[in-house]
Amino acid sequence: MKNLLIKICLCVLAVCGVSTGYADEYVSEVWCADLGNGYYKNPVLYADYSDPDACRVGDDFYMTSSSFNCIPGLQILHSKDLVNWEIVSAAVPYALPPVDDVAPLHGMRVWAPSIRHHDGWFYIFWGDPDQGAFMTKAQDVAGPWTEPVLVKAGKGIIDTTPLWDDDGRVYMVHAYAGSRAGFKSVISICELNADATKAITPSRIIFDGHGEHPTCEGPKFYKHDGYYYIFHPAGGVQTGWQVVQRSKNIYGPYEMKVTLAQGDTDINGPHQGAWVDTPTGEHWFLHFQDVGAYGRLVHLQPMTWIDGWPVMGVDKDGDGCGEPVLKYKKPNVGKSYPINNPRESDEFNGYELGKQWQWHANFNEKWHYCAGQKGVLRLFSYPEPEGGKSLWDVPNLLMQKPTAPNFTCTTKLNFTTSDKYLGERTGLVVMGLDYAAIVMENTADGLVLNQVVCKEADKGNVEKVIASVPLQSGEVYLRAKFMDKGMLEKNPLDMKVMVQFSYSLDGKKYKPLGEAFQAKEGKWIGAKTGVFCTRPAKERVDGGWVDVDFFRVTK
Repeated sequence: MKNLLIKICLCVLAVCGVSTGYADEYVSEVWCADLGNGYYKNPVLYADYSDPDACRVGDDFYMTSSSFNCIPGLQILHSKDLVNWEIVSAAVPYALPPVDDVAPLHGMRVWAPSIRHHDGWFYIFWGDPDQGAFMTKAQDVAGPWTEPVLVKAGKGIIDTTPLWDDDGRVYMVHAYAGSRAGFKSVISICELNADATKAITPSRIIFDGHGEHPTCEGPKFYKHDGYYYIFHPAGGVQTGWQVVQRSKNIYGPYEMKVTLAQGDTDINGPHQGAWVDTPTGEHWFLHFQDVGAYGRLVHLQPMTWIDGWPVMGVDKDGDGCGEPVLKYKKPNVGKSYPINNPRESDEFNGYELGKQWQWHANFNEKWHYCAGQKGVLRLFSYPEPEGGKSLWDVPNLLMQKPTAPNFTCTTKLNFTTSDKYLGERTGLVVMGLDYAAIVMENTADGLVLNQVVCKEADKGNVEKVIASVPLQSGEVYLRAKFMDKGMLEKNPLDMKVMVQFSYSLDGKKYKPLGEAFQAKEGKWIGAKTGVFCTRPAKERVDGGWVDVDFFRVTK
């Protein structure tokens, strides 16, 4: 019925001669940065796209960000005006090397990528803190992307950006992760071969931030008006600032200025990001802000060049260091474009997962079936890992980023359990260092709906059942209401995100279950929400499944 209604609506629009707009056009009802009057508000992306980097190709802007252990990795967003964004692809759709790793490697894998376009190719570089610097490339952002190449091996190499110089030589700037290298707060440069697949020189330290600019990291490499520029943050994620360095020689010595800081604003630690220009000659800077449970949100700042130095945000006192803006006139890109936001809701009417979804580990093709002809996503109950303590250890969690300070997500599940096993589970989860879920479980007493909480899941703790009700069937509607109780605009670091779970048997009347849960961020990522289906580790042959009818994000 759901599929039929959608087809009828599309046919009516076509017959009446009404344009349906962009194929992927989507307007969120919970957060939209475009104010519709020529202005925008920050964050332009109220979602955890940490360490963002961007480039422009013609009239199109492309952005990627850290994806850590989540797959598809390196999600790529597209915009025409730097305010309205949509997810268009992922550079690592199935697995990160080594591909035989199947457990969730929380906080590992993809750190602080850069995206560049050179000689007809898109390149994405990133640092894996346990392996080194990787690169993948494609002629179209939609793919196919090449298998990742290890450009420079080395434990602790992170935050990599390439630069193709005027003479054809290729360089890469990077930082070091103190947790792996035992050394941080420096910026280094090495030279690569002509096809940017291998480092051909050792790295040379060109900046030491110990003292004045500790935890300098996230360098982005540019050449502008004869100068080499390195943009990088310092001072730490939550309270840091932006530094820009410049030199006529690629290895320095570099001059340095602080060009963006929190100042008197409520935007703490304006951190690493990307400089882009528009076809009309304007300059803009994208960066993130860490707000705790919701992760690192993306802001857009105006940028001007004064005496060879960039000034980001608004420089009220004229000292060359700007402060972030919360509202500003939209970039002039020469045209006007419709409002378009990253997708959140999903009716599961297609034959591929929506681009907003990510698994918590390298992908396994046995986890799901996109049954678009039935209008459902089927998740098969998959054995939990041997020795796993909780959902923290489960790879087949299908989740997405929260996209607003206050919203509600609702899903309809139809659970078919196996006659062979007890302990099969499915439900709606809010995952982080602490997590909570509303879970259907097949028990000796029949189906039961539980609210569970796991505190400090990252330390190996187990779930506690907070509340429970029996169910007569496997069809149920589950809901999680997210509420920002920390007054984000006043003190983001004290932000408290409370989540209340509820359920319904008819999709109309919802009953709360359990107690409100305070969401926590994950390992270097914000809290995520989504669905799952598992069975006990010892049960290895076949099992039941859950049909997910929809996942809707509303006010």
